[in-house]
Amino acid sequence: MNPDNLQRTDRRTTEIQFPLQIKAVVIDLDGTLLDTAMDLASAANKMLTELGKPELPVATIQSFIGKGIQRLVKRSLTNSLDEEPDPELFNKALPIYQRNYHENLYTHTRPFPEVVEGLDTLKKDGFKLACITNKAEAFTLPLLRATNLLHYFEIVLSGDTLPKKKPDPLPLLHACQHFQIKPYELLLIGDSLNDAMAARAAGCHIFCVPYGYNEGRDVHELNCDAVVSSLLEATKLIKK
Repeated sequence: MNPDNLQRTDRRTTEIQFPLQIKAVVIDLDGTLLDTAMDLASAANKMLTELGKPELPVATIQSFIGKGIQRLVKRSLTNSLDEEPDPELFNKALPIYQRNYHENLYTHTRPFPEVVEGLDTLKKDGFKLACITNKAEAFTLPLLRATNLLHYFEIVLSGDTLPKKKPDPLPLLHACQHFQIKPYELLLIGDSLNDAMAARAAGCHIFCVPYGYNEGRDVHELNCDAVVSSLLEATKLIKK
């Protein structure tokens, strides 16, 4: 699948009618539900310090978030989105990062504004809810528990739950099976190209929030049905 085909809203061939009629909502974790950037960056800089490398600005590390922890470690080691580090250095760095992140998992992490209000409204309105993230389950579940969000979700799919993760459509299709619905009855709310690609490949609707971690790129460039300022705003564009 060519990502260039999934970045521009002007390629849509049908007009979207709001409110969308759906049955379930899937929500991304990092950059959508939770502001995890400070803790992710702190763990990266502690890793770099242990390796004798210079620390990076938080804003730089934030632009590296969005493709999972392994990619974040590689990008932090090379200070680049695409360069590959020395394999031996990467194999040494990854467990150091994981240890540091586990020790400081929710020091600064908090839900974004209107996340709790949005989840409460979605529950009240009768939508089934799932959280799908590329973050490993060892970090995902403790974060959701620590921030008091876990109870909202009927199912949580982490990056290591299934054989494939976003941008592959498998997690979204798995959620559709779980909820016994068609893909067009599912809405994904996310913050990145990964989310847009997964939704389009699965045949689901997709809303994007502008405050997340889309590798420093504007979410208005993505092929999504709407850009919403918050989860609470998203509830105004859907109906059961």
